Amino acid sequence: MLRFFPQKDKYIKEAAEHPFDAALPVPKHIAIIMDGNGRWAQNRRLPRVAGHKEGMETVKKITTHASRLGVNVLTLYAFSTENWKRPNEEVDYLMQLPVDFFDTFVPELIKENVKVHVMGFTESLPVHTQEAVRNAIEQTKGNTGMVLNFALNYGSRAEMLQAVQSLYKEISVESEQPEITEEMIDQHLMTGFLPADLRDPELVIRTSGEERISNFLLWQIAYSELFFTKALWPDFDPVLLEDAIGSFQQRNRRFGGLKPKEEEE
Repeated sequence: MLRFFPQKDKYIKEAAEHPFDAALPVPKHIAIIMDGNGRWAQNRRLPRVAGHKEGMETVKKITTHASRLGVNVLTLYAFSTENWKRPNEEVDYLMQLPVDFFDTFVPELIKENVKVHVMGFTESLPVHTQEAVRNAIEQTKGNTGMVLNFALNYGSRAEMLQAVQSLYKEISVESEQPEITEEMIDQHLMTGFLPADLRDPELVIRTSGEERISNFLLWQIAYSELFFTKALWPDFDPVLLEDAIGSFQQRNRRFGGLKPKEEEE
């Protein structure tokens, strides 16, 4: 159980509410809404950008731990299409973060056999951010381990609109227009680069105590397990990641049906 003490701005880990079992499967695809950087900084009377900087260090820790646990895909919501509404100073800092992150962390990613991918409307990012993204993808393209997938300038509604528009253009030139299927839409989404069994997150984690999806992977999380924690993103650590996975391991995933034992009752 976690208890939050605002006056101390820290979390006391008394006991694991959801014990992680290394013998049980871990989610193949985990997606995280990394929330709370600004509040973490404000609680310390620091500028908001200090929270984003600390949050970058958390990304490094969680990426390494998730990879070592056997996670296949880790998708991190880094910057949304709505985040451009923030103050210019903060946006500029956020656009510099990928440059600093990849500059310091790519060697470790190569060592951990982690492959970088970035999904989103990256053509709208500043040139220096685009260049950092391209370099990281190129430098890790030969890695065969976990995919570290950043959602950068990403919004799910815009993603779905783009997918439908792209699909429409394809079928409009066909002499016989095929019936549109879920699989066709799935392939045209930004997660379409992944194998079919890895496109949809099994577990979605949101930090900071907020309990909403915020335009993130709306199609892909139809049957995802959701886990909300009050921990602010800079405070999220490998122990809390295992707590979230432990919660996932305890759940009965039925996908709208019944488990065999339930059918007998």
